[in-house]
Amino acid sequence: MSNNTHMPDVLNCLANLSSDEVFTSPKIVNEMLDLLPQELFENPETTFLDPCTKSGVFLREIAKRLLVGLENKLPDLQERINHIFTKQLFGIAITRLTSLLSRRSLYCSKTADGKYSICDCFNNNDGNVKFDNIKHTFENHKCKYCGVSDNVDTYVRDDSMETYAYKFIHTENPKEIFNMKFDVIIGNPPYQLSDGGAQASATPLYDKFVLQAKRMNPRYLSMIIPSRWFAGGKGLDNFRNEMLHDNRLRILHDFINSSDCFTGVEIKGGVCFFLWDRDNRGMCDVYTHKENNISHSLRKLLENNNDTFIRYNQAISILDKINKWDEKSFSSIVSSRKPFGFATNFNDFKKCGDDSYIKIYANKAVGYLDKNIIIPKNRDIVNKYKIFVPKAIGSGNISEDYIKPILGLPNAVCTETYIMIGPFDTIETCKNVMSYINTKFFHFLMGLKKVTQDATSKVYELIPLQDFTKSWTDEELYVKYMLTDEEISFIESMVRPEIGV
Repeated sequence: MSNNTHMPDVLNCLANLSSDEVFTSPKIVNEMLDLLPQELFENPETTFLDPCTKSGVFLREIAKRLLVGLENKLPDLQERINHIFTKQLFGIAITRLTSLLSRRSLYCSKTADGKYSICDCFNNNDGNVKFDNIKHTFENHKCKYCGVSDNVDTYVRDDSMETYAYKFIHTENPKEIFNMKFDVIIGNPPYQLSDGGAQASATPLYDKFVLQAKRMNPRYLSMIIPSRWFAGGKGLDNFRNEMLHDNRLRILHDFINSSDCFTGVEIKGGVCFFLWDRDNRGMCDVYTHKENNISHSLRKLLENNNDTFIRYNQAISILDKINKWDEKSFSSIVSSRKPFGFATNFNDFKKCGDDSYIKIYANKAVGYLDKNIIIPKNRDIVNKYKIFVPKAIGSGNISEDYIKPILGLPNAVCTETYIMIGPFDTIETCKNVMSYINTKFFHFLMGLKKVTQDATSKVYELIPLQDFTKSWTDEELYVKYMLTDEEISFIESMVRPEIGV
């Protein structure tokens, strides 16, 4: 074999596969390990737990560092290997298959006591990588630990099949799994499970892994998870509130595009990894990664009395200038979901009509309703002017998402596909509002809270309300809020070029 032959790391190859449980590359694992005090790897007493091991890459890369860091204290290589693998490294696999893969990565054998295992002290197959095929605990048709429904066949199976009831979060006391304390808990948890709801509805799981790990009170905690918790969302509001008020969260790396961490895998809203330091409180080092650029700022996780995390460091000064005006939020004129009471799948309308009908903007269609129909909600504003905007827009990427407002004339309504802005008394007011919506300034501020497709009234909360007796341009808004050339350039660079043209 040629000395120039490249031997790829199999765990790099696995990291490039799209999966419900995303595999982590050795590169990202080592970037996370770099966040930890490196003297941990020189201490033979330091203990590490990966509570959601899939490929074993976290434990393997930790082992590499310990093998170097403990060389002076344990000079005999086999003694050092045995000590590290039996006393310092522990994992909980998420499936039977990943338990085998993790042991193969860590011990060089799918069984810890196998012939080819590099550790010769184990007398059982599992070693310190555990897996139990446990079942969900259903109460009132929901698992009391993870929240999935008992009507999903995937999770109600016999013992021979995976039920995806992850051991670490399906227990009241995770400390009992190994009956020991850990200095470091680190990993990449499963992100969600289908909950049996409509349109591929899913229950987030990663928050449960983070909270369970915090309950174990390690010295350090680091996990890589989706970034959509920044703005809350389904089942995440309490998690967001706890995380953003926890001043032990000391380092946060936020990747706007998930493919910068997981090649070929799209996770809407991006991903992040963090370091939680139990014994040190203070502000957070925030690193925002966008394409090849990294922005860094030491700051609080909550700024300007916001309830969500502002992921762009450069946006803080812009928001400070806007907040000095103490203006009402644009969200005050944005409706809640289902503004007229019609569900997304409502299609009981005619395809053609005239002024004697009520026009309805529906999912991928425009229809006509008899004027005598009972409008479930807001009947009194049907004859007003209003604006309709989609309730789901783009992917949560501020650089790509674009609102296309629809002018709603009198006798027009919409289904849940849209939300309503207004109502207004005149068409001129509507057009002035639409001029504001079409600015880069508006889209930029919306994008600070919009980290997924969802575009409910909450994503408009940072946008100030304007005087709509006139139209608005970006230039007028930049002057009004006294933005610097640098701040203007940042807004312009973040928003789609065609907006405002």
